[in-house]
Amino acid sequence: MPGQSVIAGIGNTAYGKHPGRDRVSLIVEACANALADAGIEKDVVDGVLVKMANAEPSFLYGQKVAEALGLKPHVGASLDQGGAANIGLISYAAMAIEAGLTQVAIICYGDTPRTGSRSVYQRPRGDDAVYGWYSTAAGYAMVHQRYRQEFKIPDEHFGAVAVACRANGARNPQAHLRQAITLDEYMASPFVVEPLRRDDCCLLSDGAAAVIVTSRQRAKSLGIDKAVPILGFGQGQESWDVHLRPSLTSTQASVSAEKAFRMAGVARKDIDVAQLYDCFTVTPLLTLEDYGFFAPGQAAAFAGAGGLALDGDLPLNTSGGLLSETGTPGLQLVIEGVRQMRGSAVSQIAGARHCLVSNQGGTMHTHATLILGAAA
Repeated sequence: MPGQSVIAGIGNTAYGKHPGRDRVSLIVEACANALADAGIEKDVVDGVLVKMANAEPSFLYGQKVAEALGLKPHVGASLDQGGAANIGLISYAAMAIEAGLTQVAIICYGDTPRTGSRSVYQRPRGDDAVYGWYSTAAGYAMVHQRYRQEFKIPDEHFGAVAVACRANGARNPQAHLRQAITLDEYMASPFVVEPLRRDDCCLLSDGAAAVIVTSRQRAKSLGIDKAVPILGFGQGQESWDVHLRPSLTSTQASVSAEKAFRMAGVARKDIDVAQLYDCFTVTPLLTLEDYGFFAPGQAAAFAGAGGLALDGDLPLNTSGGLLSETGTPGLQLVIEGVRQMRGSAVSQIAGARHCLVSNQGGTMHTHATLILGAAA
C-alpha cells in the first residue's frame, strides 16, 4: 500500500473562538476549503469520515455531517478514539480505497470547547473523583510526575518542548496563540495540577479541519498536482486506565510506530520533520521514546539541548502544535505535515522528504501513527 493513497487536499477554519457557531457549520467550512485546495468539486466525494466531537458526542454524527455537506457517501461513519481518531480515519479511508469501497474520502473534525462545552475535559474520573481526580490534566500530571521521577528529568527539559512549539506558533499567522515564551517564563508559569505548569498544557480552541484522501491514480485523473503520498500508518491501544497500568512511561505508541515504519519501508533516520501530539509537554517526549528514536528517559535531554527546535536535528510541530497552533485534537498536525511535504509551510524545513505524524487519545489510551512522503 505505500504511496498508493494520497492526501489530495487540506483545509481548516480559523482557530480560536467561534461564538455562536456550531461544530457542523465549522466542519462544512473546513471541507469547502479542502475541496478548494484540491481543486475538485464535492460531487466526486463518495466517502465522509468524521471524528466524533469531544464536547457533545451524538448518534449518527457522520450522517449528520454528510447531510450538511449535501453528500450521500458510499462509506460514511464517525469514530471515537479520542485524539487518535483522525489518523485512524485516514488509515481506514486508505484501506477502503484499496478495497474499492470508495474513491475520494473527506476526513474531518470540528468542535467548540472554547466557547461551548468543555465538560469532557474537566469531568470527574469515575470513583477516583472522591480523591480529587478531575480533568484530563490530572491524568497527565501523573504521567508527567512518573516520567520526571523515574528518569530524574529537570523541569527545564519539559520547558524546552513548550518553548520550541510556542516559538513555531508565533511564526504561524493562523495560530490561536501567537506568543513565544522564554524558558524563564515557562518556569514562572503557575501550576495547573502539580507538576504540570500552565505552559505544559495545550490550548482549548474552537475550529475545524479536513483532509481529502484518494488514490494516486484518481488524484492524477482529477488533475491534482500537489498530492502527498501516505507511506505508512499504524495504531496501538492501551486497555487500562492510568492508575491500573504497569508502567506510565511506555505506551502502545511503540506498536503503532512499528507498523507504520514497516509499511512505509523507511528508517527512523529518514524522518526529517515530526508533527507529534503535544497535548502536554511530556507527550511528545514519551512518543519519541516509544517510537524508537531514543532510549527511555533520553528524549528529554535531546529537547533540552535544542534538538526539537527548527534548526535542531528533528524539528517538532513546525506550525505550533496543540500547544500553540490550536488545541483541536490532531488533524492540524496532519495538515502541517502535508504542507511540509509540499514545501509550502510557513516554517519550512529545507529538503524535507519524510514527515512523521502522531495522534493520541484519552490519557495515552489510543495512538495512531502516519508517515508522509514528499509530494511528486
